[in-house]
Amino acid sequence: MKRTVTIDDVAREAKVSTSTVSYVLSGKRPISAPTRKRVEQAIAELGYRPHAGARALASSRTNTIALMVPLRVGVNVHVIMEFVGGVVARARDFSHDVLLLTQDDVSGLDRVTSGSIVDALVMMDVEADDPRVPVVAAADQPSVLIGLPADPEGLSCVDLDFEAAGRLAVRHLAAAGHQEIGLIGAPPEVMARHTSYADRLLRGFRTQAELAGVAIRVEPCEASPAGGRAAVDRLLAKAPGTTGLLVHNEGALPHVLARLAETGRQPDVVALCPADVAAAQTVPLAHIELPAEAIGRTAVDMVMARLEGEVPAETRLLAPALIQPRPAS
Repeated sequence: MKRTVTIDDVAREAKVSTSTVSYVLSGKRPISAPTRKRVEQAIAELGYRPHAGARALASSRTNTIALMVPLRVGVNVHVIMEFVGGVVARARDFSHDVLLLTQDDVSGLDRVTSGSIVDALVMMDVEADDPRVPVVAAADQPSVLIGLPADPEGLSCVDLDFEAAGRLAVRHLAAAGHQEIGLIGAPPEVMARHTSYADRLLRGFRTQAELAGVAIRVEPCEASPAGGRAAVDRLLAKAPGTTGLLVHNEGALPHVLARLAETGRQPDVVALCPADVAAAQTVPLAHIELPAEAIGRTAVDMVMARLEGEVPAETRLLAPALIQPRPAS
């Protein structure tokens, strides 16, 4: 039977003390580059694998990141899972697991942050005045928000620049000559909660419309077949001259397009959605890409940087890009 390699074996091979090996593994004390290299080489050559529980105890680390994804009414699970996929994939690169928290429960969050269950936190579906933010801000663990609260001072946040996305869509449609532009947006529940991305998109949309001198109409939309059809009917009834349209509702998008086709109307449509959602539509579609997976990966990079050292809080807003459909071959 093959003998298990121990930390003492690594220390002997590297000609250092066992405590030095422990510090290299835990990062609790600075170790010179040559010594660290010798220890890492000995670990690789001997195939040493520290026991996960012992490693966590020695380093006060759990190698786990909490990802807070409250599955509220109006949340698009398909898009949410693209964010989750980015977080999980990047966490694996850092040898970390992800603990998924799906309850909209501040007390549950407090239990996680007050113990030693996780090393760090990533929080999604951020509202303008989010009751979770004070709990996260006061936690011992570093955190990153996917989203932007009304007051991000002292917080690390990452997201698409939704305000710039709203402005970009209006600029594009106005430049194409459209004088009446509609927005079919998030479900009413999302708007009522003042979810950060919905508020920011609407702010950019309205601001740019005023600058461009175009008329606008905004219709919240349930993310369902009936919701998409009803939103189109309401919009065209209230603003029949609409010739340009921004759709930011992935669940309703195909039904919006289908209803427009049924009415015989062919407005210039721009969708704000992940690339795969745009590609799945039955007609070529200009879209502003929501890089959900990239945002998730960036959130992990940011929270790991904060976990490993004193990194100041920062906000990263990814610039939006409008992608035109490929011409038919």
